[in-house]
Amino acid sequence: MAMFSRLRVNFLHRRKFSTILAPDSSTPLSSKQKSRAALTLLKSESNPDRIIEICRAASLTPESHLDRVAFSIAVSKLSESNRFDAIRSFLDELKTRPDLKTERFAAHSIVLYGQAKMLDHAIRTFKEYHELGSSRPSVKMLNALLFSCVVSKDYKEVNRIFVEFPKTYGVAPNLETYNTVIKAFCESGSASSVYSVLAEMGRKKVTPNAATFGIILAGFYREEKIDDVRQMLEMMKEKYGIHAGVGTYNVRIHSLCKLKKTGEAKALLDEMLSRDMKPNSVTYHHLIHGFCRGGDLETAKKLFKEMADKGCKPDSECYFTLVHYMCQDKDYESALKCCKESIEKNWVPNFTTMKLLVNGLASSSKVEEARELVGQMKEKFPKTSEMWNEIEAGLPQ
Repeated sequence: MAMFSRLRVNFLHRRKFSTILAPDSSTPLSSKQKSRAALTLLKSESNPDRIIEICRAASLTPESHLDRVAFSIAVSKLSESNRFDAIRSFLDELKTRPDLKTERFAAHSIVLYGQAKMLDHAIRTFKEYHELGSSRPSVKMLNALLFSCVVSKDYKEVNRIFVEFPKTYGVAPNLETYNTVIKAFCESGSASSVYSVLAEMGRKKVTPNAATFGIILAGFYREEKIDDVRQMLEMMKEKYGIHAGVGTYNVRIHSLCKLKKTGEAKALLDEMLSRDMKPNSVTYHHLIHGFCRGGDLETAKKLFKEMADKGCKPDSECYFTLVHYMCQDKDYESALKCCKESIEKNWVPNFTTMKLLVNGLASSSKVEEARELVGQMKEKFPKTSEMWNEIEAGLPQ
C-alpha cells in the first residue's frame, strides 16, 4: 500500500511538471523536448516563481547546451526582478540533486552567480565545493570564478583572485586562466597590462594561442592604440610563430567596424582575398553591419551578394541588420525582398523592424504587400495578433 502511494505521488509529480511544459500533451516528453519547451516558456515568462517552476519541470543540467541557455535566461530574468534570494535558494536546491553533485555543475553555478552579479556567492560556491569534495581546487573551478568576475564586470576582483587564489589553493593557472585575465584587462581599458601577463606566461611556460592575441588585438583597437596592434601582430608571427588566420582577421575587421573605420576593414578583406584566404560568414557579417551603421548601404548590399557568390551562408542577424537599415534608408523594396528570403529560412526580424517595413511599404503604395506581411506575422505569432490588428487597421484602404 505504501509503495502504491509513493508511485502515485511520483506519477502526480511528473504529471504536474509535464503539464507545465506541455499542457496539451499526455505523452511524456524527452529530455530535449523538455529543454526546448522550457526555453520557449522562459523567453516570455516574467513571474519569478513561475520561472523557477519551469526550470524544475525541465530538470535542467549543464551537460546540455539548450539547458545552459535556459539557465542563463532564467537567472537574467530573476536578476531583473531583483529576486537574488530566489537565485541563491534555487541553485542551492539544485546542488542536492544526485546528478548535479559534480564539478561541472559547481563551475556552472559560479558563472551563473557572476551573471547575477552575486560574486560573494560565486566565491562561497568555489570554497564549499572543495571543502566537501576534493582536497585541492581544480583550475577548472578557478577559471569559472575568474570568468564570473568578468561577466559581472568586476575587474578588480579578477585581479585579486588571480593574484591570491592560485597561491592560497595551490592551483597552477593554465592558458584559459591567462586568457580570461587578459580579457579582463582589455575590457577594463587597461590593455597595456597584457605585456606583463605575457611575460608571466613565458616564465610559467604557458604559450599563448591565436585566441589570446585575438583578445589582445580587440583590446588595443578599443583603446585605439594602433602601434600596439602592429607590435602584437609582429610578436604573434616572429616570437610565437602564429600566423594570422581567418579568426584574427575577423577580430581586426570587427574592431575597425566598431571604430567606424569601414574602409580599413574592407582593405583587410581585400588583403585576405589577395592571400587566397577564404573569408567566412562572420567576416562578411561584421563588414555588412559596419557599412550599414555607416550609412553605406550600397556597399553593404554588394558585400551581401559577394558573400553568396563565395558560398558563405548569411546568418539570421545578417538578414535582420540589412532589413532594418534598408527600412531606415526608405529602401522598402530591397527590404521586402531581403525579408522574404529571411522568412523562407524561418528567420523573422523583430516586431519593431517588421512594423517599420509594413508602414514603409504602405507609404510607398505597396499596401497589398504590407497586408500580406501582416497576415504572415499573425499566423506565425498568434500572441502578437492584437498589435498587428492595430497596425493593419491603420493601413490605407
